[in-house]
Amino acid sequence: MLLYTTARAPNPRRVLMFLAEKGIHDIALKEVDINAQEHKSEAFRAKSPLAKVPALELDDGRVLTETRAICTYLEGLHPEPNLMGRDFEERAFIEMADRRAEWYLLANIANCVRHTHPGLAPLEQPQFPDFGHAQARKVREVAGWFDEVLARQPWVAGERFTIADITAFCAIEFAKLMKFKPADEGFAALQAWRDRVAERPGVRHCK
Repeated sequence: MLLYTTARAPNPRRVLMFLAEKGIHDIALKEVDINAQEHKSEAFRAKSPLAKVPALELDDGRVLTETRAICTYLEGLHPEPNLMGRDFEERAFIEMADRRAEWYLLANIANCVRHTHPGLAPLEQPQFPDFGHAQARKVREVAGWFDEVLARQPWVAGERFTIADITAFCAIEFAKLMKFKPADEGFAALQAWRDRVAERPGVRHCK
């Protein structure tokens, strides 16, 4: 299999971190230079029609896109260590936590960064700075909610590390581009959780 990735982007990083946590090392990686618009090339669009990374090309030539779908496939191939739930009930609650991290934290961070950071201008035309700043306010509201959750439980989805922690961690790391640091916002539990995740081998492997 071949994984098309962009190391510094949050969604490809989610898959790379998932691979590292699983101990999967036999998937080849191909870097896609999004700053050079390689993701919009005809050759890449033949694999990922919406010009998005990551994309996982299977041995039979089919291509999976969308981060969650790629991780679901990998979880099926490599069930241990389990990161997405051992039964339907746990899977549902982990997916809920992961979706919250993806749609209410990561998506808002991405909107803020893409519309306010000058380095992202080539990828987001036109930029709408007012929209980006409004998204930054939403990020802080949602981060405050996650801080409350993590003051009650050790991990985003409950008592153990899961894919939801991967998504939330990649979101918080990407938020550095909007100069967001949990500790500076008074979110002590969120900062402590982030620092614990940062010490995991899966994170160090992706740096």
